[in-house]
Amino acid sequence: MADLIPMLLQEIQQEAIATRKMLAIVPDDKHDWKPHEKSMSMKQLAVHLAEIPEWAQLAVETEGIDFAKGYEPTPCNNNAELMGIFENSLKKGVEALGKANEDMLVNGTWSMHAGEHHIATLSKYETIRHSISQTIHHRAQLGVFLRLLNIPIPGTYGPSADDQGGF
Repeated sequence: MADLIPMLLQEIQQEAIATRKMLAIVPDDKHDWKPHEKSMSMKQLAVHLAEIPEWAQLAVETEGIDFAKGYEPTPCNNNAELMGIFENSLKKGVEALGKANEDMLVNGTWSMHAGEHHIATLSKYETIRHSISQTIHHRAQLGVFLRLLNIPIPGTYGPSADDQGGF
């Protein structure tokens, strides 16, 4: 069986290609736009998506996170800054995962709390896989935001309806 770490690194890099294309088209003049009052703003969603690759570093280097201690998204004023956030987050996640070992990923645990409220405890491997799933989920969500603004969507795993005239 192949080692987990090279497989995770490959998957993170593959998803980064599609994520990079989607983040690159977030318009600076739509940062406050929301498709619904309960939705995140375009900027909140895009920054969250850009920060997710760093969760691999959190999984490797920490025992968990307590959301009650506060979270401040990385400041972002334009697309160039957004892309920088993503590339920095990706670099941190990939570097940390490259220094990890499989035993620690499989046998180490990582927990999420909000103060006294326990949210989840996962293996460090499961935490990284969860972050990859979150990347895919939020990238698709961003695609819906962009589609609702009539912005052509780049292909992810093949051509989109906007690429080459569709399928």
